[in-house]
Amino acid sequence: MADAQKVKEVILAISEIIEEKKLFLTQLDAAIGDGDHGLNMAKGFGAAKEKLESTNPETPSDILKAVGMALISKVGGAAGPLYGTAFLNASKSVAGKTELDLNDYQVMLEAALDGVKSRGKATVGEKTMVDAIEPALEALKKAIAEGSSTREAMDKSVAAAEEGVNYTKTIIAKKGRASYLGERSIGHIDPGAMSSFVILKTIAEKF
Repeated sequence: MADAQKVKEVILAISEIIEEKKLFLTQLDAAIGDGDHGLNMAKGFGAAKEKLESTNPETPSDILKAVGMALISKVGGAAGPLYGTAFLNASKSVAGKTELDLNDYQVMLEAALDGVKSRGKATVGEKTMVDAIEPALEALKKAIAEGSSTREAMDKSVAAAEEGVNYTKTIIAKKGRASYLGERSIGHIDPGAMSSFVILKTIAEKF
């Protein structure tokens, strides 16, 4: 079970790992995009960290909402609205709850994915963050249905996300600046899929 304090710890851990990996994410983006993804994500999660530390929201939903608003206001490019919407949708999906379990996490991830897909008009196979998040959700659902423990379900979800990231290396980009490269985008990992994987992996480790 994860209460507000645990959710806050997870967000702070995400902020830390994104800061650590900002240059790596930016290098991935430099190959096929604007070259600012990691820096923007670090800026956004840095703002989210400041917001949580200065306002101390009381419920998991309030924390996720604060993160979503910070990402929308501070992250440039497409990532801000996409990640911001993901966190805002996740926030709404668990409104009123004081503790979250594995089933709540599935609901949140589903809501987050719906937000990303509706905002970005993307589907699996277009070399976007959806290629990491959707397999992660499907693996999580399957694991829960099979009665897996929380740890097993999280591990399976993260493994599926990682497979999704690797899959983006083999396909043509259909969205964003990377789509201008056509077949030249093959051989490069999508930076949004990678940052999604980093976030999902951190959640799994801390949940």
